[in-house]
Amino acid sequence: MKRLMTVVGALLMLAGSAAAQTVYDAAKFIDKDLNGTARFVSMGGAMSALGGDISTMNTNPAGIGIYRSNDLQTTFGLSSYNTKSQTLSGTFKNNDVRGNFNQIGFVFSMKIGDSTPLRYVNFGFNYNRVKSFFNKQKFAGGLGDFTQTQQMAIQARGVYVDGWDDTFTNNELGWLSSLGYWGFVIDPIVTPAGQPQEYIGMYDGGNGLLEVEQRGHLDVYSFNMAFNIEDRVYLGLTMGIHDLNFKKYTYYEEVYPDTKDEGYDLSSWNRIVGTGFDLKLGAIVRPFEDSPFRFGLAVHTPTLYDLDYKTSALINSTVEDPDGEVYNTTVSTIEQLPIHDEMVRPFRLNTPWLFNFSVASTVGSQFAFDAEYEYQDYSFMKFKDVDGFDARFDFENSTRDMMKAVHTFKVGAEFKPVPEFGIRAGYNYRTSLFNDNAYKDLPYYSIQTDTDYANVMDRHTLTFGLGYRSSSFYADLAYKYDTYKSNLYPFVVNLNNTIYPSTATRITNNRHQVMLTLGVRF
Repeated sequence: MKRLMTVVGALLMLAGSAAAQTVYDAAKFIDKDLNGTARFVSMGGAMSALGGDISTMNTNPAGIGIYRSNDLQTTFGLSSYNTKSQTLSGTFKNNDVRGNFNQIGFVFSMKIGDSTPLRYVNFGFNYNRVKSFFNKQKFAGGLGDFTQTQQMAIQARGVYVDGWDDTFTNNELGWLSSLGYWGFVIDPIVTPAGQPQEYIGMYDGGNGLLEVEQRGHLDVYSFNMAFNIEDRVYLGLTMGIHDLNFKKYTYYEEVYPDTKDEGYDLSSWNRIVGTGFDLKLGAIVRPFEDSPFRFGLAVHTPTLYDLDYKTSALINSTVEDPDGEVYNTTVSTIEQLPIHDEMVRPFRLNTPWLFNFSVASTVGSQFAFDAEYEYQDYSFMKFKDVDGFDARFDFENSTRDMMKAVHTFKVGAEFKPVPEFGIRAGYNYRTSLFNDNAYKDLPYYSIQTDTDYANVMDRHTLTFGLGYRSSSFYADLAYKYDTYKSNLYPFVVNLNNTIYPSTATRITNNRHQVMLTLGVRF
């Protein structure tokens, strides 16, 4: 037990370059929900060529150029989150209902003239909650021949026993292997002279339990300027300020049934907070003066994030030594750090470019439709340090090949049986952002201790809505059903460049959301 006596007292500054994030963390921020006004959502988010809705400033900024009057609106609603985990031990379900404040914004429309080429100059502001991170997942069952302690042991490779003295403040030591070492669930083994020190996990063939809970949100504050040129060409620019607050709690446990109640549990608390900035450029063109047909094009620059990764972890273990003595050990990273608080690691993240193509038309004053396609290649995202260099993130950036290009298809339609009432429907399809063989690997120096990862599959969203408009007041109601599946893995073992994933749990995620938008035009 003398290991525990040597942890405290090292210098915090030695940990300055320790890794703090993976492509799985970044993917959560890039992958957005379908959200916005009730009219926008009820049409599947397909309004980039139609325009005339405040939410289009986040897809095609030129859509604000369609306005010919001022607009003030807000949106709120109710969401039901349903998660079903199909594990080896049975089916686990989780249901939560939460209120939402989705959006508030305005458009100020300034008429220039009827005879000049420039007809309108419009300005807009919109607050939008583009992503809710709320999610709960669970894994339970036998681990077969694998154990998380194997991942701990592999991360510890090459660290000699006397090298653990400054465990949690040395940027050459990973926290996962450190907790395994000080929690007595990995041990050094005899290696030939001149060879790197090897470690082994204490057990295998146990039962695992994983519970993951995520919370937080991504909010975007958008500032827009748009132009109407001869009622045929519309141009727009949106500047976005992103406010990120992501929290994740992970509880992982292994129990070995053929022992004297031996096993361990590992808790991880992770939080990523910070801000980002991006620009969106868009155009809508009516190529034929006597036709309502129009097409749209929009380009979104990478979002440049400045972020802080905050983490702490705790391991509790019960192990038996060769003499039959049972030890109960608890190691907390917070207790071992001189600051006695969670570790904070600043970093930067650049998301990929996004391209949006859309077509739309109207039929008289009763029918309108919009169809569009978006492309974004996740493998082009990049991690950087606070000085803007990526050399210290070679490992993280080398794993970007786990990601791939995402294709999004949207279609929406609106029918007005009478001028005051509208009926809307839409469909939104988004392909998976992970390659089939993607996995979460941690570098030997990482301070991350949550080893779980979920490979999300294609996402389907069905929408429906109703709308009422008077001369100035309007109200829109939308219903959205969002569903996707994912495979949840508690850990992965990378042994001699051969990947051995743990047993996967199939997760079914469903979200039902009802939204109401109230607004006035004047």
